[in-house]
Amino acid sequence: MIQLTFLGTASMVPTKERNHVAALLTYDGENILIDCGEGTQRQLRIAEVSPTKISKILISHWHGDHVLGLPGLMYSLAACEYNDTLKIYGPKGAKEFMHHLMKGFAYKDQISYEVIEVGDGVFFENKEFKLEAKALTHTAPCLGFAFIEKDKRNIDVDYLKKNHDLSKHPILKDLQAGKDITWKGKVIKADKATRVTKGKKVSFVSDTAYCQAAVDLCKDADLVVCEATYLADLEDKAEEYRHLTASMAADIAKKAKAKRLVLTHFSQRYRSVKEIESEAKKVFKNSSCAEDFLSFEV
Repeated sequence: MIQLTFLGTASMVPTKERNHVAALLTYDGENILIDCGEGTQRQLRIAEVSPTKISKILISHWHGDHVLGLPGLMYSLAACEYNDTLKIYGPKGAKEFMHHLMKGFAYKDQISYEVIEVGDGVFFENKEFKLEAKALTHTAPCLGFAFIEKDKRNIDVDYLKKNHDLSKHPILKDLQAGKDITWKGKVIKADKATRVTKGKKVSFVSDTAYCQAAVDLCKDADLVVCEATYLADLEDKAEEYRHLTASMAADIAKKAKAKRLVLTHFSQRYRSVKEIESEAKKVFKNSSCAEDFLSFEV
């Protein structure tokens, strides 16, 4: 089960209702923080999530509204006696940025962390899922991310018992791996004795101008989380600062054939995001706007 919690949904300037941007993806013991705006540690407390549960941090880019929560979070982890090595992934230059960011404080390596610079492609993979990055088009080197759950093959217990009088046996591991087996002189086809559940995909499009890379990143995604800083009447401003309007974000989801779009990273000029949601729905019907502490299963 994939659980997504929005910890902040503002853009450059936070508001009373919206903190700087951050989101937490939880999956099978993994807690992946995507961006870490100022105040993220407090948002985690309000959401009743222990910071020590964080296993990875994905930094899209090094603009302040996406990273200024890192030092405070690191101190909180130290105070909570975090004893793992925190993995922080980001675009080229991340190691130097992180070095300078932490150099501004009296921080003496109170917790162990590793900064890993990544480019286009898969940068993490295990048996359950993989993480992919794509370079976006912003005023600073910026990455979008995709969480891709792997397909799961499950044994059809009823089929095996009824047709082959087979239930529990070590040989079933081969079937679950997609391999045909021989049982009592008969071949059992993996395709008949198992069912494949397709894994889900969640894509995160951070600050960017409209670009093909964003569409590619979101291809066939079950959920697209995308910045929508402006309405269409400020398209010139969006292009100047290399951001997206709500309709642009919706067009990305539509062209990618995604199933659902949730918008975030809203300019402080909008007290209400109803118009943003309405604009997106005209292009991509299954669109909605996030708010701080919105949490749901994907």
